[in-house]
Amino acid sequence: MRKIQSSGSGKKVILTAITFVLLLTACGRSEQPAPSSLPTSSAAPQDTPMAALLPEQHYGDKLQMQDKRQKLYHFITTELSGTAGIYTNLQDTEQNAELTTGHEMLSESAGLMMRYKALTQQKSAFEEEWARAKQSFNMETAFSYRFSPKLQKRYTLNAAVDDLRIIRALYEAGDVFQNEGYKQEADSFGKRFYEHNVKNGYLYDFYDETYKITNDFITLCYIDLKTLGLLPIEAGERQTLIANMEKVIKDGYLTNEFPFYETRYDYGKGKYSSDHINMVESLLTVLVLAEMGEEKAESIRYIKDKVKAGTLYGQYTREGAATTDTRSTAIYAITAMIGSVIGDQTLYADSIGKMNEFQIEEVGSPLLGGFGDTAAQQAYSFDNLMALLAYTY
Repeated sequence: MRKIQSSGSGKKVILTAITFVLLLTACGRSEQPAPSSLPTSSAAPQDTPMAALLPEQHYGDKLQMQDKRQKLYHFITTELSGTAGIYTNLQDTEQNAELTTGHEMLSESAGLMMRYKALTQQKSAFEEEWARAKQSFNMETAFSYRFSPKLQKRYTLNAAVDDLRIIRALYEAGDVFQNEGYKQEADSFGKRFYEHNVKNGYLYDFYDETYKITNDFITLCYIDLKTLGLLPIEAGERQTLIANMEKVIKDGYLTNEFPFYETRYDYGKGKYSSDHINMVESLLTVLVLAEMGEEKAESIRYIKDKVKAGTLYGQYTREGAATTDTRSTAIYAITAMIGSVIGDQTLYADSIGKMNEFQIEEVGSPLLGGFGDTAAQQAYSFDNLMALLAYTY
């Protein structure tokens, strides 16, 4: 089995035989009924217009972030990339650990860069990125979440959020470049995704191509509602899927005092679980809701206050007590995107301002233009790519 987690530095996956046995037991049932605690809503979701996929505000350009964006892009493409794609970390490793390390590649990174190249209208660069992504990650049933060029190893499971990001990038490219071929590919991969990562109207974190099973839970920040709404499936199936997954998110709301969301929902146990609240994950969930016009005012007020004060930290208890004073590039990148999506230029500007404090400006440093730790010579793909994308919003 696989345990998929998200963090500020990207997605990690652990493969353990013990958990696989547990998953095999759970998924070996002849049927998977919809959880009784999450009844299917009869409300029909709104169809998502293609144009609504694209950021509308362009606050990054209005605030003249082009130079910072270009310096970051140069760092990513010259220092944080190889012929097969974008490195997970600037420092290489033996690439044989349980967690993704070193110059291994993640489909997460490919999807983020594909979105960036589509949104900045780089047609040939997008095609090159898409060709690399297919070469490194495409399998029969899904996109592998992880590829090791050193070991020439493609891991045989996907991560739902990463497949959805690639599918969205293809739809965006189809729209930006007026290319029906990209839209047709998005439809093809979207249909494949639905067949393997959705069961009885519910989304699951991953599908294992080797064992042909899913896990038994969903991580809330994986539920990309907007892209799910574009999947080429029958209207009734789409209605059920969106209603079910929107309910999973909304029922995971914590409190108005700490207006964020649980980490995951276990379908088998019928309950949510969060050892702690990873702020990157919860902010991604708020972004998902904002893209649907369903964000809570309490969440936005809390985010705005904490961003302005520079006190939005990486991890909290479920009650809202910070367990660390660490801030991250990705946190402020995501709050900037939230600001853009809801049309709040002040939130965007405050977020980008805080994020820019972390950009390396040391001339002669191999991290020049990037986001990372100059002392340790560490830089992670997720932080840098989320910042790059935030500059385009």
